[in-house]
Amino acid sequence: MYKRRQKRGKISIYMYDLAIIGGGPAAISAAINAKITDKNFIWLGQKSQKAARAELVKNYPGLPDISGEQLVWALENHAASLGITQKDMRVLGVYKTGDYFSLLTEGEDFEAAAVILCIGVSSIKCAEGEERLLGRGVSYCATCDGMLYRGKKIAIICHDKKFEHEAEYLFSIAGEVVFSPLYKDCKLAPERGEILIKTPTAFVGDDRLERVVYGDTERAVDGAFILKSSLSPSALVHGIEIDGGHIAVDRALRTNIAGIFAAGDCTGRPYQYAKAVGEGNVAFHSAIEYIAAIKK
Repeated sequence: MYKRRQKRGKISIYMYDLAIIGGGPAAISAAINAKITDKNFIWLGQKSQKAARAELVKNYPGLPDISGEQLVWALENHAASLGITQKDMRVLGVYKTGDYFSLLTEGEDFEAAAVILCIGVSSIKCAEGEERLLGRGVSYCATCDGMLYRGKKIAIICHDKKFEHEAEYLFSIAGEVVFSPLYKDCKLAPERGEILIKTPTAFVGDDRLERVVYGDTERAVDGAFILKSSLSPSALVHGIEIDGGHIAVDRALRTNIAGIFAAGDCTGRPYQYAKAVGEGNVAFHSAIEYIAAIKK
């Protein structure tokens, strides 16, 4: 399925023709098409919980009155029957590197000639200054950037209990912590610092982050870690064009960046499973045409 490109420290880097990012119907559709056409691809991302929550889906062709949970099971079972495996990893960045794209995750790095984004629509909106200061004091990855802030004062904004291990790691190396757990039943508390149950409204600084604003209060910090499942498209892919909060695409689901395609809810309304599955198919075929062209 892949070939080892090189090894850098403990991080292995693998090269693929195609990378699919996401866990919903659009990603499953693209992955199924990639598998049955015997393409060299990698499927990354975390499974979507949104589709499974639908009580009743009445407009999916051929499957009337099916629940969201049943529809997701059918799609995932189809993929599993083909031997397709999704790597349960958060993708933290997609970067153009020469004639391929580098995909940064928390553990391994991957490279692909083309990328299909099936990342849905994030319910967590970026605060003012968050994307502008990304990489300049704002980070989404504790293991990637934590050591840069050893002994320093940091803010940690944790949106889900599943990221508590990252928060604990940051507690252990930071000099002082402003910890904001934005979910119920959090039992964590930093030994050095404070718990502030408020959502940041702005990240402030000129060239680097200087302080985090929480509505009517603020804290001066050296860095801020935002631990959440999904990133906005513009935070994930620098320079990607956004239209009305969605990734701008043409009819072939090409973005403004050659080699990057998008499908599903992230391309805009209607947010429907039939549309997502169809777009996953179209994006796959567009990506394969692109890969064939650059290999000539």
